[in-house]
Amino acid sequence: MKAPVDVISPHIHAFFTEYLAKQKRASPHTVTSCRDTLRLLLTYVQETTGRVPSAVRVSDLTVPLILEFLDHLEQQRGNSVRSRNIRLSVIRALFRVIALRDPTGIAHATQVFAIPIKREEKKLVGFLTRPEVDALLAAPDRSCWRGRRDHALLLTLYNTGARVSELTALTPQHLRFGTTSFVQFLGKGRKERAVPLWPQTAQVLQTWLPHAGGTERSPLFPSIRGTTLSRDGVNHLLQKAVQQAVTACDSLRSKRVTPHLMRHATAMHLLQAGVDIAVIALWLGHESIETTHIYLESDLLTKERALQKLVPIEVPQGRFTATDPLLRFLATL
Repeated sequence: MKAPVDVISPHIHAFFTEYLAKQKRASPHTVTSCRDTLRLLLTYVQETTGRVPSAVRVSDLTVPLILEFLDHLEQQRGNSVRSRNIRLSVIRALFRVIALRDPTGIAHATQVFAIPIKREEKKLVGFLTRPEVDALLAAPDRSCWRGRRDHALLLTLYNTGARVSELTALTPQHLRFGTTSFVQFLGKGRKERAVPLWPQTAQVLQTWLPHAGGTERSPLFPSIRGTTLSRDGVNHLLQKAVQQAVTACDSLRSKRVTPHLMRHATAMHLLQAGVDIAVIALWLGHESIETTHIYLESDLLTKERALQKLVPIEVPQGRFTATDPLLRFLATL
């Protein structure tokens, strides 16, 4: 255990090299998110107090300053409430490490832990209809290398409902072809899962493999330079497919199509086909089935089918009339 120090830089160093890397085995995406949060926080401290990041002390990160920083993210940077809460969770995690390394800072850390998560509006999840997905899959020009790659990628994305990070991490060794063809993912939280492939998807991928180039450990869907596609690269090819698909499916014009919206489409179409929600949770790699309930909340078709099973109750229409003065007053509010 190192001697307690008030300068925060040793704690931040330990946060990344010991806590995230060794203890949590955090993914590169998580490390990047934490890095960006602390970079923004230290920059804000410098702008408001004049103290350079390497000289910032733990005691400088008071609860009022952290709250001002969170307000700054929403008001000046235009971050959503969800992003604000993610930034706060990173700050809390840092103070857990500080409390472990320096027990004298437990009281300060406890105050930071008490900063509440801000409630956000819970909106219904959006998704693509089957005709919209079909138009997107038909958009790439499969007469060229890039078009064949884009078609295979989008079809795999829709079939598996994979996250972008899971899709770009795929290599040929993650595919299994046979009586039951499937793809093996290492998903969020380092959880492995296998997702079955439709015969059409398996055939497209088998046809694509000789054109992917590289080895068994090379990217399954490489960039034009043979490197791993970035998140922006996947989104770029998807937007290109959207531009080509709007001529066949005009409803795409009014939607903000993202790779994650394709994931939502997979889940909604499985649900509408009668697949159990527990199976959908396994399909998507959700830690808890409660996460998958967002699709039940958004699926009007399933709710309509449930409503049709109920016989309407014929109740005479009436109106409540208060007889007590106090109840009449309350009825006016």
